[in-house]
Amino acid sequence: MKQKIIILAIGLLTISVANAQYGGLPSNGIGNGSNVNDGFYTSENVATKRVIQAASVREADVIWSKRVWRTIDLRERQNHPLYFPVEPLSDRRSLWDVIKYGALEEGSLTIYEPTDMFGNPDDQFRSPVIPANGNFGDSAFKSQLKEFFFESIVEPLLDDNGEEQYDDVTGERLDTTFFLERFSDEIIEYRIKEDVFFDKKRGVQERRIIGIAPVMYSKDPNGELRGKKTLFWLYFPECRYVFQNFKAYNTQNDAQRMSFDDLFWKNKYSSYITKASNVQNASLNQLWDGVDALLESDKIKKEIFTNEHDLWHM
Repeated sequence: MKQKIIILAIGLLTISVANAQYGGLPSNGIGNGSNVNDGFYTSENVATKRVIQAASVREADVIWSKRVWRTIDLRERQNHPLYFPVEPLSDRRSLWDVIKYGALEEGSLTIYEPTDMFGNPDDQFRSPVIPANGNFGDSAFKSQLKEFFFESIVEPLLDDNGEEQYDDVTGERLDTTFFLERFSDEIIEYRIKEDVFFDKKRGVQERRIIGIAPVMYSKDPNGELRGKKTLFWLYFPECRYVFQNFKAYNTQNDAQRMSFDDLFWKNKYSSYITKASNVQNASLNQLWDGVDALLESDKIKKEIFTNEHDLWHM
């Protein structure tokens, strides 16, 4: 009897050790849909990390600030961790798929309309997409939310002979609508809005991201490109709690991957300035043409860098 108990205990210990080494799912909010761990250990770092809280800043301590808008071009090599993988893997996703997960599956991200009621660009978070009745499980709200991540296609309703159908009363053509999912390879840029300021109490200059927006190409019904389209805006402080739970690719070391929140916190991306606060509230492309806009962008970058070293002499 004792021998059986000892053998059983050894067996359970062996199984537990094996599970610790090879079993379970990575704790990164993704999983692979099975009980097999795609790796030799269970990842716990990112899922158990807390969001690093930004230092408190008093208005009286801010002696200089500047609001700027930046564009993250996903074609640049440094920004590829935000773009890839195009299809989710068991251990990581693209930033677009992380946003889609947070908004559609988890329901922890609030979508903000990118335009106002007149169709003008709006990045001030004035139009949140929320259910009118307060019920986040409402079918109408889910359908509205789905439109930001799926493209609606309207085609004529056909009968069994392949001919278009019409309403017997009004004579209008009957249409059917279906949705095509937008994948991460359709996202070409991310636009971020941030405040740069100097805190005299701590003697540091900081950048705080306020909002982030995915951008894709806009096409006409014939498939011809019409320009770029901002899909929606997200309030970045809210995004941090979702971004912290997903890993971004580290080109140097797979064992030391940072979260998407760490990536933005440490400015591990390449961007260029497209707008800075001005009296006309105009972007650089509206004030400058071609290369002149890029030169003005570099000029603003240099001014921000210079202010950090000159403010103590003001």
